Amino acid sequence: MPLVAGVDSSTQSCKVVVRDAETGALVREGRATHPEGTEVHPDAWWRALREASRQAGGLDDVAAVAVGGQQHGMVCLDESGEVVRPALLWNDTRSAQAASDLTAELGGPKAWADAVGSVPVASFTVTKLRWLAEHEPDNAARTAAVCLPHDWLTWRLGGTGDLADLRTDRSDASGTGYWSPATGVYRPDLLQMAFGREPRVPTVLAPTGIAGRLPSGAVLGPGTGDNAAAALGVGARPGDVVVSIGTSGTVFSVADLPAADASGIVAGFADATGRFLPLVCTLNAARVLDAAAALLGVSHSRLAELAAEAPSGSDGLVMVPYLEGERTPNRPLSTGAVHGLTLRNSTPAHFARAAVEGLLCALADGLDALIAEGAAVNRVILIGGGARSEAVRRIAPEIFGCGVVVPEPGEYVADGAARQAAWVVSDQPAPPAWATGRVEHYDARPVPAIRDQYAAVRELVHDRPA
Repeated sequence: MPLVAGVDSSTQSCKVVVRDAETGALVREGRATHPEGTEVHPDAWWRALREASRQAGGLDDVAAVAVGGQQHGMVCLDESGEVVRPALLWNDTRSAQAASDLTAELGGPKAWADAVGSVPVASFTVTKLRWLAEHEPDNAARTAAVCLPHDWLTWRLGGTGDLADLRTDRSDASGTGYWSPATGVYRPDLLQMAFGREPRVPTVLAPTGIAGRLPSGAVLGPGTGDNAAAALGVGARPGDVVVSIGTSGTVFSVADLPAADASGIVAGFADATGRFLPLVCTLNAARVLDAAAALLGVSHSRLAELAAEAPSGSDGLVMVPYLEGERTPNRPLSTGAVHGLTLRNSTPAHFARAAVEGLLCALADGLDALIAEGAAVNRVILIGGGARSEAVRRIAPEIFGCGVVVPEPGEYVADGAARQAAWVVSDQPAPPAWATGRVEHYDARPVPAIRDQYAAVRELVHDRPA
């Protein structure tokens, strides 16, 4: 029974799953936390990976390992392979002005969409490189290579220490802002424009490429970005839209053709199988539920109960959930807002429901954008920590307007990485067809009034000082 391991190195933690390569059956797993913040030294990820692997019984008996990781971050290495400065994560918005500057310098949003499938926002690595060049020139001068979180962990697992051995995959490369999913090549001119020179970047591997080996001899898969790993983990197929409610919220679909949305709402990413993954991302997702529960002084389960007590539309109470700025729409300095407060809806139940509805309406705007780019929507697959909320599951069909399926709670990014690892060693043309667990089905129950009242106020927010 060959075993494979999948790693999910997310913003908040590292998860490791060890699965049977043929059936996908879970054998063991482990978990360790990451530090909070938008700037983290990569050594913290390495310590968490080692601890999660230890809890999972080690990796000495696995045939292959693949790493799924948070996208977009900037890891800078010097000539000797040492980390130059703490990594800037995807949710660090200090490069918002750099994103605006770069967009204008290339000739506007359409020029960027045509070049790399996406329009730069503060999340993208290319904007963080411009910020580094402008604000920390000494660190920029020391930077010999730049890579992404999952690239760095794969490289550390390989253990060579040689910058020439940096590897990545199509999905994560497509989130940098200097690699084109449509052509499959880097754009060194965009690196030069952003950073003033061309640092070394990882080699982009095919979906079953080999990135290296562990000391035990186990093969290292190319790894993948977290959303592409999740799509692989849930077995998403054309006609499926995955909505993931984690630290960020993402809405994405599997496509046969690359996307190039000049509005910048849809990012034209690649997936982990050789296809494409048009995606909309919001900065505010499960933490909206955290904030609502904290404000009301209740548990998450009680928050869901309260939300169920209020009517659809919360009697006109609307929350715009831009609590940490927002990426889609591109308002990095925005704040959240509550509208329509009356004596009738001034209750904990109404506030709880407004928080859930606001979170889902923001994601539904992303679903609309995917449809506008040609995505087919037969069903929504709802995953992530936020999907564990009974209120989220039951309200989602009212707001998305289509059937919703919710797989049993699981580590779908780590599972997708494990499935990639199994594919790498299988010598087969497609990933293994692992069985799925229990799935809950919720029929479509559209209530358009919820979306209408949200649309009427979503622009009525303020920006905090830069």
